[in-house]
Amino acid sequence: MRDVAAIAGVGIKTVSRVVNDEPGVSTDLRTRVLAAIARLDYRQDLNASLLRRSERKTATIGLVLDDISNPFSSALARSVEDVARKRGVLVFAGSCDEDPSRERELIANFQARRVDGLMLAPPGGAEHSYLLSEVRAGTALVFIDRPGQFLDADSVISDNEGGARQAVAHLAGVGHRRIAFLGDALAIHTAKARLDGYLAELTQRGLEIDDEIVRSGIRSIAQAEAATSELLRLRNPPTAIFAGQNLLAIGAVHALRAAGLEHSVALVGFDDFLLADLLEPAVTVIAQDPAAIGRDAADLLFERLDGDRSPSRHIVLTPLLIVRGSGEIPPKRRLRRAR
Repeated sequence: MRDVAAIAGVGIKTVSRVVNDEPGVSTDLRTRVLAAIARLDYRQDLNASLLRRSERKTATIGLVLDDISNPFSSALARSVEDVARKRGVLVFAGSCDEDPSRERELIANFQARRVDGLMLAPPGGAEHSYLLSEVRAGTALVFIDRPGQFLDADSVISDNEGGARQAVAHLAGVGHRRIAFLGDALAIHTAKARLDGYLAELTQRGLEIDDEIVRSGIRSIAQAEAATSELLRLRNPPTAIFAGQNLLAIGAVHALRAAGLEHSVALVGFDDFLLADLLEPAVTVIAQDPAAIGRDAADLLFERLDGDRSPSRHIVLTPLLIVRGSGEIPPKRRLRRAR
């Protein structure tokens, strides 16, 4: 800054005002300072300047998701980034891989960098009372996609149980009575809620609940494909499948196509995924809006950072049924078993 000031012929305070876009600097002086900055290729030390400010803010937030490579998570992260960028705030993001210890490690790293706020999609089995001191110290916290455990804080989630009920109701409306379920690990809040919705809708409609066609704990496309293949080989196979997560729906598509049953067994997935509308048949989904979840959660976080001290708010977004073809396949009278 001294070099910039010397070349521009101004004081260091004037350089500081220009760098921080503060008022009180004439157009002529601002032009001279900016020219000197360009000449010297000067870059502001944000850490030094931020730590000198009285509010001790770092203009950063931390975002913890299950797996950023998952299309749902990446869309959510991008939405958070877009909101933060308008505020001049940087987002640190990491994947916890459904591991509570990994979650704590990431948050500890974010805390070491003195982030102003945290956005967290809790892994299955995690509890968050350890964050109480951080919240009391003034760190803003919003749970995203899933609620937290043992800590009252803001949250933005989808109506997972209601969305699952909508999927089963849709399949039952087409005439299906034997509807299988593919789900993630039940320690995960969303997976448990979707199974609960599936079971509740079957019960309300007087349809049989058969444990033989309910498969949980599925964590990958390959596992979903294997589970679907097993279902298709049953003596009394399902005529429809509800896949409770986007990767599981992809695995189900693989298995149905391999068995030549993609036009015989109905499929509805929870979460949309890339190219789902271009498959044959195109995949009917219960679509969450990850962009809306990320945007609402980021807006809520920044409201807290701006000083909102109202009681915790819990926003629940309604997912949307998108009809494309796979979920409208009627049940076959005698569905042949896959080999």
